[in-house]
Amino acid sequence: MDTKTLADRIAETSILRGSFTLRSGRTSSWYIDKYRFSTQPDILRDLGEMFADRIPDGTTLLAGAELGGIPLVTTASMASGLPCLFIRNQKKDYGTAQRFEGEVGPGDRVVIVEDVATTGGQVLEAAGEIVAAGASVTAIIAVVDRLQGARERIEEAGYAFDSLFSVRDLGIDPAED
Repeated sequence: MDTKTLADRIAETSILRGSFTLRSGRTSSWYIDKYRFSTQPDILRDLGEMFADRIPDGTTLLAGAELGGIPLVTTASMASGLPCLFIRNQKKDYGTAQRFEGEVGPGDRVVIVEDVATTGGQVLEAAGEIVAAGASVTAIIAVVDRLQGARERIEEAGYAFDSLFSVRDLGIDPAED
């Protein structure tokens, strides 16, 4: 589907109205329920293609944080042919006791795939973990930028930021909050 149709599909499946507390602690009169769009096969397939088109040359690995980033990084991996890495919110206390599922190390050039970027807090934590493992983060690409500071914080931290859509593309004025 074309970009406008995809934006419309994301909006119709995932925008909720009401009173919501965001991960950042802010409250909002609208919410983008990422699970509503990331569980639709037509949307997910086309997002994978869009991510693949924006991955910088030289990228060796894609990464996504649980839970919302897992289907996104998987579809981007399938569309691009690049391996992927799953980042746990917390290191598990059993089995291999890993923070990452997949392999990452020195020399890897990683693009992190994000669902909805508000302040960039979670994705910056993930980027720090990847850098601590010896790899470099070449870009962070979100499905939707809420236009509430994520780009500024991410770029201030030294990472390139891109988004497939902004909330304006979904028919939301960010000043509504």
